[in-house]
Amino acid sequence: MFSKYKTIWHLVVFLLMPVFYSEDQRCRLPITELSGMTQPGDIMIGVLLPLHVGNVYQQVHFKEKPPRTKCTSFLRGGLFVLPSKGSRSGGHGDFGLSFKQPQQKISRRFYFEGFQHLQTLRFALDEINKNDEILPNITLGFRAYDSCALLQYDLVGTLQMLTGLDRHIPNYRCPNGAPLSSIIGSAISTHSVLLASILGIYNFPQLLYYLKSMRLRLNSGKEVYFDKNGDPQAVYDIVNWQLSPNGDMRFVKVGSYDTADPSGNIFTINMTSILWISGETQVPNSVCSQSCPPGFWKAARRGEPTCCFQCVPCPQGEISNQTDSFSCLKCPWDMWPNPEKYSCLPKPIEYLSYEEPLGTALACTSTISSLVPVIILKLFVQFKATPIVKANNYSLSCLLLLSLAFCFLCSLMFIGSPKHGICLLRQVAFGIVFSLCVSCILAKTIMVVFAFMATKPDSNLKKWTSPWMSYMIISICLLLQFILCVTWLSLDPPFLEQNIETQPRLIILQCNEGSPTAFWCMLGYLGLLSTISFVVAFLARRLPDSFNEAKYITFSMLAFLSVWVSYIPASLSSQGKYTVAMEVFAILASSWAIVFCMFAPKCFIILFRPSMNSREYVMKKGQNMK
Repeated sequence: MFSKYKTIWHLVVFLLMPVFYSEDQRCRLPITELSGMTQPGDIMIGVLLPLHVGNVYQQVHFKEKPPRTKCTSFLRGGLFVLPSKGSRSGGHGDFGLSFKQPQQKISRRFYFEGFQHLQTLRFALDEINKNDEILPNITLGFRAYDSCALLQYDLVGTLQMLTGLDRHIPNYRCPNGAPLSSIIGSAISTHSVLLASILGIYNFPQLLYYLKSMRLRLNSGKEVYFDKNGDPQAVYDIVNWQLSPNGDMRFVKVGSYDTADPSGNIFTINMTSILWISGETQVPNSVCSQSCPPGFWKAARRGEPTCCFQCVPCPQGEISNQTDSFSCLKCPWDMWPNPEKYSCLPKPIEYLSYEEPLGTALACTSTISSLVPVIILKLFVQFKATPIVKANNYSLSCLLLLSLAFCFLCSLMFIGSPKHGICLLRQVAFGIVFSLCVSCILAKTIMVVFAFMATKPDSNLKKWTSPWMSYMIISICLLLQFILCVTWLSLDPPFLEQNIETQPRLIILQCNEGSPTAFWCMLGYLGLLSTISFVVAFLARRLPDSFNEAKYITFSMLAFLSVWVSYIPASLSSQGKYTVAMEVFAILASSWAIVFCMFAPKCFIILFRPSMNSREYVMKKGQNMK
């Protein structure tokens, strides 16, 4: 890469040489030569520093030779002008600065920091030359130019140092004694990069090349050393810029960073010596907003500096566990933030438990309610020879009471921690048991109609009043529900799931019904059987019979349908364990509706009106009805 630059540079210089040094004044450009300050030595160091920073740029008309740029500065009402070589006002050992009255006002002053750097260099070279341990029998000198913070003067000064004269001739070296070892340039990166590009072409070395692997002790007793690369130890002053009362900037040393400190205190700082821009010794608040505590994140304010922000609470399900967080972290799926939103806690698991009051109340109600049909069945068995029991189809009544007992008990499968097997069978068990119950009622209703129609002369329906007809109706109705449930379990069965969507703060342990269509078809089939029973019983409610059950079946089916129609919106509007509780309540309420409407009047007659449960009363009532 450097060889390419070198070739290009040689070509450019070759083409420009006739322009620079042509005898024809029409095509010759003016050459700006700098006069500088020189200190002789065996090894020379080049220095390019901006001692003045006020420049006067002359107007260019493109009709004459372009005038030189003047480097100027104020000093007590006058101008310091850095002359070109042609003026020759400078001498050996100074910068040849002449005093003139100002021709125009320049607002920039003498660059004192650059002058300090020059003085520092002179002092350092004097210290090195006086110490025989550093460079024995060798003295260091320097050649310094004022660059005026102009890239043009940086380039001119570098070429003059490389040429060795007070004029620059590219690619020519005119030895005048001591060799040039290195060039120290400006601290401004734009200028130093230019110097490095030119010097790299000529393969110039880091002054420290002559100081490799050296150790020495200064007059102060402090030891200084250079490693094998010529690099010294890291020694830095920590400086505080302080504004004086008259408006000048002062540089006050408030600490140091010294890797060679013999006491081992590499870093020292005196906080009481620091004066902040506010004029106080306390550290000012560097932001216009207070720190955001854990649980919040920093959101920038539109149109304001980056140090201005507002603390925004973390979104739902996210935390921040550090101060001044720029974002929040999402909790794992099974965890949820604590109220302060700085840590994730395990989510509570919710289900309809036996231990909570709601679950306990429903479980006790289910268990006690299941005993009621059993007690009624025992009463019917005890009074099976009485007219009221015989008239209401004793065998179907017993089967209905058994199915009602199971209806109450099946609600227990919905309470407690769900398991895979329970999820698979609970809805199926509920559907089949309730289908048996409603089928018995439907069979009783149809048998009441057949019994009345069979009493008419020349009726052929007498053979349909036998018990096998009731069992056939029950079997067909039960078989259809059984086929529906088996198909459901085969294609898309219910399963256990952990629901975190309904309530993000909880893990709802529930049974997913698998196919919602199959579930609602099962409930719809129960509704169909109940509706048929209701319609038939309603039409047969006024048939002449001593113990006509049609009107009781009408009320029971009306109550049954009302409960389950109300369940549909209630279940859709509830969430979590309350959805399960609503279904349990519907099971208990519909079962109690059948028990109360179908068997409460009969039990009342059997227990408290035995006179109405006699053959004589039945015959007398039948004659009155005729």
